[in-house]
Amino acid sequence: MSDANDTTKTGNADVDQSADKDPSDWVTGDEPPTGPQLSYLETLAREAGEEVPSDLTKAQASEMIDKLQSETGRGTS
Repeated sequence: MSDANDTTKTGNADVDQSADKDPSDWVTGDEPPTGPQLSYLETLAREAGEEVPSDLTKAQASEMIDKLQSETGRGTS
């Protein structure tokens, strides 16, 4: 059940569902990036004139996406 503050009641504790988890805290952060991550990252890197390292982890790819979105103006509302 969720309320206007985007929290979920679990037992006696409220869990904030709106907060993004830091990629360095991801359980799967050390895995290879997903296909959609790589595809979007390649697009952003091309627009920013940057290279995508071939040995990125899923967490590193997410962080690079955030950085390149900021540089290219993508991903902003």
